[in-house]
Amino acid sequence: MKLSRVITNGVLIFLGIGIYFLLMELLGLSNQPFLRILNIVFVVFGVNRTIKQNAKEGVRGYNTNFLSAILTSMIGAVLSIAALLIYINFSGGEAHLEKLSQGFMFGGGKPSIPQYCFGLLLESAAASLIVSFTLMQYWKDKIEVINK
Repeated sequence: MKLSRVITNGVLIFLGIGIYFLLMELLGLSNQPFLRILNIVFVVFGVNRTIKQNAKEGVRGYNTNFLSAILTSMIGAVLSIAALLIYINFSGGEAHLEKLSQGFMFGGGKPSIPQYCFGLLLESAAASLIVSFTLMQYWKDKIEVINK
C-alpha cells in the first residue's frame, strides 16, 4: 500500500465532491437530498481507483487493500467536511446551516455546526466501510487474476 496513492485518490474524491456541491449550490439545487446522495459516485471512483492501482502493482492482501480503500475514502471525507465547515462559516454560519440541514439527516432539528459536521463524519465513516467492503468483494477474485 502506497500512502501517496491513498492520499492522491482521497484528494480526487474531495475535489470531485467539492466541485459537485459547488455546482449544486450555484444551480440552486443544494437543498435536494437525493442529489446530495449522488456524491457516492466520487467515493466509489476514488476507492476503486486505489484498489485497481494496488492490484496492478501486485498488492494482494485483502486486509491491505481494504485498509487502503477505507483510508482513501476517509481522507476524501475529512477534507470534504473540513471544506464544508469553512464554507458554512464564510457563507452565513448557523443561518446557512439551517438551510442546508432542512429535510436531510436531522429531520426538523436545528443542529449546531459541530453537530452537523460530526453527523456527516459518522455518515461518511459508515459509507466508507460499505463502499470499501463492496468494492473489495468485487475485486477479491480479480486481483489474483491480474497478478498471474
